[in-house]
Amino acid sequence: MSSPQPSRTEPAPFQAELREYLAHLGVERGLSEHTLAAYRRDLTRYAAFLTARQRRHVAEVTETDVTDYVEALRTGSDGGHPLSAASTSRAVVAVRGWHRFATLEGRTDHDPAATVRPPSSVKRLPKAISVDEVDKLLAGASMAEGVLGLRDRALVEVLYGTGARISEAVGLDVDDVDLDRSTPSLRLFGKGRKERVVPMGRYAVEALEAHLVRARPALAQSGRGSAKVFLNQRGNPLSRQSAWAVLQAAAERGGVQAHISPHTLRHSYATHLLNGGADVRVVQELLGHASVTTTQIYTLVTPDTLREVYTASHPRARD
Repeated sequence: MSSPQPSRTEPAPFQAELREYLAHLGVERGLSEHTLAAYRRDLTRYAAFLTARQRRHVAEVTETDVTDYVEALRTGSDGGHPLSAASTSRAVVAVRGWHRFATLEGRTDHDPAATVRPPSSVKRLPKAISVDEVDKLLAGASMAEGVLGLRDRALVEVLYGTGARISEAVGLDVDDVDLDRSTPSLRLFGKGRKERVVPMGRYAVEALEAHLVRARPALAQSGRGSAKVFLNQRGNPLSRQSAWAVLQAAAERGGVQAHISPHTLRHSYATHLLNGGADVRVVQELLGHASVTTTQIYTLVTPDTLREVYTASHPRARD
């Protein structure tokens, strides 16, 4: 009888090491299944690259191997699809994390990826929509029939009013909602199950109250007693995909021309806060960013703002 074939998803020489690292990310770091899947894809491609170079153990990997792999990601010279700078950066993060883990666990006495940096990418301004477009989106959400209009309005108000990620919003339990009129807030669980409490404004509070009192009980009758705030018509927790569809339908009904996604509302939340004078570190805490560097992209000024300031301030710009 022939011996079992190695996994086609993880090259045999690194199979055990990769699985150990992924288990660490899932159990110790608490990363989501979606994030773990991305790490698995990136590291499987990396392991295949190393195997093609006759590497059989993490201790045999050199810095040149790592830098050549980064180049292969950009060009596709390893037989895979060429990646953008942003996707390459994500893959390099996975590679660096694995080597750091292997070093700390004593699998090797050197870290070949320690000094390798991902390629720089062009920073793009996050796409935010105007306050008027937010109003149109909210109006469109309210146009849904019956109790769904109350639910959809509450969902949009929560996303825009708290800057919650879509996974955080659909993951809300009823016990995570505090509607105390003096300090209304939501308890959100972000990446790695990191908990934060964010305040809510009056509009979000009123929309959530209407949903919890008038809509959710009606939706829950068809389900099995889910504790989630947002339910579908069968009484089950609203999925990320269904929440996305809610936004698309609301945008269409409200006549919003801009592209709308859950992250559009998160971007708009941050941009409108900073435009209103909020400190970037406060916005960092509200968004649940681990580093203020991530939040600082929202402080980049737009070309229109540059032109306005130039026209108003430079002596040779005026007639």
